[in-house]
Amino acid sequence: MTVQELVQLYFNLGLHYKDIAALLASRHRHVVSERHLKRILKSCSLFRRKGYVTLDHVVNFIHEQLQTSGQLCGYRWMYTKCKENGLHVKKEEVRLILKELDPRGVELRARRRLHRRSYFAKGPNYIWHFDSYDKLKPFGICINGCIDGFSRKIIWMNAFTTSSDPKIIGGYYIEAVQRLGGCPRIVRGDRGTENVKVRDFQRFLRRNIHDGSGIDSYIEGASTANQRIESWWGFLRRESMEFYISLFNDLKDRGLFDGAYLDRSLIQFCFMGIIQDELDETIHVWDSHVIRPSKNDRVPSGRPRIMYMFPELYTSDDRISPVDRADVQLCQSNCTFRPAVPCDPDIYNICNILMVESQLHLPADAYQAFDLYLHLRNEIRSAL
Repeated sequence: MTVQELVQLYFNLGLHYKDIAALLASRHRHVVSERHLKRILKSCSLFRRKGYVTLDHVVNFIHEQLQTSGQLCGYRWMYTKCKENGLHVKKEEVRLILKELDPRGVELRARRRLHRRSYFAKGPNYIWHFDSYDKLKPFGICINGCIDGFSRKIIWMNAFTTSSDPKIIGGYYIEAVQRLGGCPRIVRGDRGTENVKVRDFQRFLRRNIHDGSGIDSYIEGASTANQRIESWWGFLRRESMEFYISLFNDLKDRGLFDGAYLDRSLIQFCFMGIIQDELDETIHVWDSHVIRPSKNDRVPSGRPRIMYMFPELYTSDDRISPVDRADVQLCQSNCTFRPAVPCDPDIYNICNILMVESQLHLPADAYQAFDLYLHLRNEIRSAL
């Protein structure tokens, strides 16, 4: 890549001028002064404080977001969503628009305060925290996720029909190891039986790696003490999943969901893809948003994606442990990977037949999935 292309790449990632110059020098051997860097950006029509979109575009985007789970977002999160969707806007304008469009939501969010415990990780991939999120489990959707302790970048976040099968959870771990080309120094999970494969895989892959620290490569403990992922679950509920929890509880309160196998399978058929898309979007915005400095000066602040990709900017380095391909393949043979079918195969086939007969399509949003669920439920129950 040319210097100009590298500058554009790092600028679009949200890096500061001094960080762009530092990376060009350390990674690409291009020494560029900050003054010349600004000239390059100007020639590419890239500006921090120019070229803002018109407010009507921003208002329309935020209004659309407020119709679904976006109603849970604070102005900083909404600002990052705007940026990730190509809207160059001022953060203060987003705050004022949200205050005008959703005054009640702003008031409720202002009352909340978080108190975090002290924490320290030596670098990206030094420690991964993973756990399951069971708030949607009564409705047939189980979420399992993993977060990097240093950067807070999400390693995986998957929705499926179960979070109790150790081979499924082990598959999430092995997919991440293959994608990243190695395993972390430490994995932190709880004592549940669903985590035994991840525990065994982690210890097996690091069995020949000796760093002299004497620390076990897998740490078990109470789920509530796994603070990195537990903190993120609270965030996920506030910014996204509260919408679906309320939606499903509304179905239950109206007598349209009784917890039976059929209803849970229909929820899985109609909503699994929508919720996975929601998770993917939330992760994309999360990895791009700015984590503010904390009172604990040992914890870095910035964008998770940047902290993970460029640890040298934070006087750290990547702690990933290389693994043998044959060892990974052996672990892979002991995993179960998510099938393409999101629910019971028989119910899946019946639903597809009914959709073809009614000339229906897969839902594009939560409200379409809601309508499809009611239609399929009525059709199947009336045929029983």
